[in-house]
Amino acid sequence: MVTQPAEIPFVLTEQVRVETTRTFDRTLRSLDVVLGRRQPDVGLTPRDLIYSRGTLRLYRYRPVTGEVYRVPLILVMSLISKPYILDLVPGQSFVEYLLRQGFDVYMIDWGVPRPEDHNLRLEDYVLDMMPRCVQEVQSVARERDFSVLGYCMGGLFGLMYGGAFPQAPMRNLACVATPVDFEGMRLMRRWADPAWFDVDRIVETLGNIPADTVLSSLEMLRPLDRWLSYVRLWDNLWDEGYVDNWRVRYRWLNDQIPFPGECYRQTVKELLWANKLIKQELTLGGRRIDLRSVTCSVFHVMAEHDHIAPYEAAKPLTSIVGSVDKQDLVLRGGHVSLISGANAILRLWPTMNDWLSIRSV
Repeated sequence: MVTQPAEIPFVLTEQVRVETTRTFDRTLRSLDVVLGRRQPDVGLTPRDLIYSRGTLRLYRYRPVTGEVYRVPLILVMSLISKPYILDLVPGQSFVEYLLRQGFDVYMIDWGVPRPEDHNLRLEDYVLDMMPRCVQEVQSVARERDFSVLGYCMGGLFGLMYGGAFPQAPMRNLACVATPVDFEGMRLMRRWADPAWFDVDRIVETLGNIPADTVLSSLEMLRPLDRWLSYVRLWDNLWDEGYVDNWRVRYRWLNDQIPFPGECYRQTVKELLWANKLIKQELTLGGRRIDLRSVTCSVFHVMAEHDHIAPYEAAKPLTSIVGSVDKQDLVLRGGHVSLISGANAILRLWPTMNDWLSIRSV
């Protein structure tokens, strides 16, 4: 349709009006963003604390359906992320979605390590704290079988637990954005090359690795991402929905927690440098972690453009476990959009529900 000459002044006037309104809205919302006003409330899904030790917290989310699946689902977090990333805000909460589908959902929150926790190692998480949490879940749920869903490093803990305790009644294991072949962590391996990266000195000097250092190391993998997000935010400041979603993700991405020092040293030396997990050479507390002994059903989710757990690092996971029932899912997007946002809500969440539901009865 061709705009007639008489209509041009009206069209221009309307465009000016729209842009003027957007500029006004940008100005108001930019002040809110800069001053940190109207911060989103996250992690609102009702839950009960059923076990604690030190900074560790084990929660059970309150069911919202009349019937729940028989096999309880244990969510396992990464060491550097707070648990609300799986329970952002109503309508964008993976936990809320799982509850509505009828799952009996539990959460292992490792908590924020204290200075005295700098000696914690992988053994403490995989061989001690995880088994204790499993026992509590079995007691509360009155079921022997259980499922584990781990995000990022939480998926590694699930794999290590399965390799350490092959007789454990772990019915299902879902790993999301979980690296297993650290040769695929190419840029991170370059930054942490032992020729110049003195991990012993870092740990002995700092104890726990500060949250700011953890965040900076992740941002170095894509140094322009933060500034590009600000540019996109400015372009969309007039859109209240966009700004609200930006606030949620900004809080998530910048709310890192310290990494326990000894566990960090161990992760760098034994996983990142020696790549012992995929070589079947990893030993924790004198117990060999043999991933071929993981025979439960395994669901493996990867993102094509994940810069934190690159596709090349995550891809071999199903090839190194001994499971017969195993499935890979590759989605477009990155480390964050894999688990939250439209990509997750429309693709990952329903697919996870379809896979897990028939294996949880």
